[in-house]
Amino acid sequence: MSAGAETPDRSEVRVLIADDQKVVREGLVSLIGLLPGITVVGAAIDGDDAVRQALELRPDVVLMDLNMPRCNGVEATSRLRELRPEAAVVVLTTYSDDSWVFSALQAGARGFLTKDAGADEIQRAITDVAAGHAQLDPAVQRRLLEALSSGDRFAVADARGRGGPGAGAGAGAGALPCELTPREAEVLAHIAAGESNAEIAATLYVSEATVKTHINHIFAKTGLRDRAQLVGYAFRSGLASPG
Repeated sequence: MSAGAETPDRSEVRVLIADDQKVVREGLVSLIGLLPGITVVGAAIDGDDAVRQALELRPDVVLMDLNMPRCNGVEATSRLRELRPEAAVVVLTTYSDDSWVFSALQAGARGFLTKDAGADEIQRAITDVAAGHAQLDPAVQRRLLEALSSGDRFAVADARGRGGPGAGAGAGAGALPCELTPREAEVLAHIAAGESNAEIAATLYVSEATVKTHINHIFAKTGLRDRAQLVGYAFRSGLASPG
């Protein structure tokens, strides 16, 4: 290598953007490209393109629109979980996309942003999921919980974007998953309500260490990896506790 050659800065988070709307896609490329510590490595026009580019470019994070033609964001997220699980998916959504959000949780998305998110929120979500954490936008979580509290059932979109009135978070509601203890189910409900470990500990009058132990047991029993997936599990198991 010559003295003047540059090597890629692997301390920077490599991001692939996927959105079928050109103006949105180009706007995100411009915005995210200005954020410190983040490099945009590609821009995909649909889910198929996102999977192809993710395998080729090996991004750390894929910023994924959900409602795209041919291959939507839910299917692309599911395929990436199988083909390149190292790439964390951060979903872009709108308030009208409840079924898509729930489906993306099931597919393995680890972060959620609304399309009116500011630069600081986008940067925080990208860096959080790149570091192995989950990030669920409070507005998205609140909308899901409001739908649950009003008795709505999510028409969960399948891999091709179809949904049915009988599918969703209400399936199996009222039945405690046999592998969880009542206390673990209670902790899971508090996680779905967006509470931190400290808040759960205060509510249940236990230590944070005890809460962490319960959460570790939940992870082990469900085979899930992060809090965003636990939220999805709580919804489809009927354990979410609005309010």
